[in-house]
Amino acid sequence: MNSPVVKRSIVVAGHKTSVSLEDAFWAGLKEIAGERGMTLSELVATIDTGRDHGNLSSAIRLFVLGHYRENARMHERGPMVREMAPSLSPSETE
Repeated sequence: MNSPVVKRSIVVAGHKTSVSLEDAFWAGLKEIAGERGMTLSELVATIDTGRDHGNLSSAIRLFVLGHYRENARMHERGPMVREMAPSLSPSETE
């Protein structure tokens, strides 16, 4: 059985590194970067500096999951909450 995880190279803070991510997490990461007007490298650098432990691939997965979980929560709460907090990161609203 083939693993759905794909190893990808990315430059983070001027250093080339690789992350192993499933296509869905990679697509989500690209989407979030676009929403924030950031490059993938900039977003991954932000995730990298903010992680407490674990490897970078895991930190990215948790970040993407947190982003979409927060979007779902805000959607459930209604449009007033979305208007009040459109630029908050998932960690700022928990």
